[in-house]
Amino acid sequence: MGSITPTPTTANLSPSLTAHIASILPSDNSRHALGTSVLPSLLQSISAIAAALRAAQDVTLAGTANTFGDDQLNVDVIAESHVRAALVACPSVRVASSEEDPVERAVSHTTPQGVSPAELDPTEQYNVAFDPLDGSSIIAPNWTVGTILGIWDSGTSALNLNPAAKQIAAVLGVFGPRTTAIVAVRVPGAEGICFELGLGEDGIWEVVRPVVRLGEAAVQKTRYFAPANLRAAADDERYMGLVNQYIKNRYTLRYSGGLVPDVVHALVKGHGVYLSPVTGVSKAKLRRLYELCPLALVVECAGGRAADPNDGSDILARELGNCDERGGLVCGTKEEVDAAMVVLLGRD
Repeated sequence: MGSITPTPTTANLSPSLTAHIASILPSDNSRHALGTSVLPSLLQSISAIAAALRAAQDVTLAGTANTFGDDQLNVDVIAESHVRAALVACPSVRVASSEEDPVERAVSHTTPQGVSPAELDPTEQYNVAFDPLDGSSIIAPNWTVGTILGIWDSGTSALNLNPAAKQIAAVLGVFGPRTTAIVAVRVPGAEGICFELGLGEDGIWEVVRPVVRLGEAAVQKTRYFAPANLRAAADDERYMGLVNQYIKNRYTLRYSGGLVPDVVHALVKGHGVYLSPVTGVSKAKLRRLYELCPLALVVECAGGRAADPNDGSDILARELGNCDERGGLVCGTKEEVDAAMVVLLGRD
């Protein structure tokens, strides 16, 4: 079992959570900064975003656009600033980029005078790629939204690397009636694990479930499906047929329009399939670096599968060529994903 010495950055973690993180990291202390600095700081940024959203009575256009040309909301800008502030306090995070600012840049750290970031953390070097606020289209009516964070084992770029091996952790922050987080960690030499946290009124993160697992569909009393990009069904008979199949088989519809809450719903219930196929008319919108790869790691660490609906390959099987790569997604319980891919790809 590894050990984590409490530091100021872990002050927002309960003792049981600090011990839980220590227990899942290698005992050789090779991931000390990941457990004592990176994960706690990112969780702190989720706390700050939650507080900012509670205080944001007006959700309005910020008057700016991100590099992709998407109009930014005031809450997008606020969320971005909180994650960036958290990264400044993590010397081991050398590079970061986000969906709002999709350029991999070195992080300027706040360190004691005369001490370089390299001296503080000479071995661990990470790259963080994140979507600060996923669900902008549903935040105005006060629906649940989220933050997506991916942590890569690289001090330079996340591009042209094997995502299955080099993306070692991911965090999904969920902002609803409660503030929760789903954390996945899969470092080399250790089995991947997924767990759920909850933010208390005192601002302390507690372990809600030490292990999050997707179960087998055969033992589920209720089966869930979340058909995103449903307009694509008008162009794709296979997708339309799959949706009709779920209805005929009496699956329960659970779809909010938010990527994070819809995937997390399946993780909480232990069953579900989320579908966002792509057609010639309904283009791919989900960005692989900031959304698909972190979500895929979470789902895989929970015992599920995340696949590309175009060819059935695993999301984490292909390297990233640039920060704006996009794609579709089918994820959830392995059995459900495999069955959905048979229909979507027209295979017997």
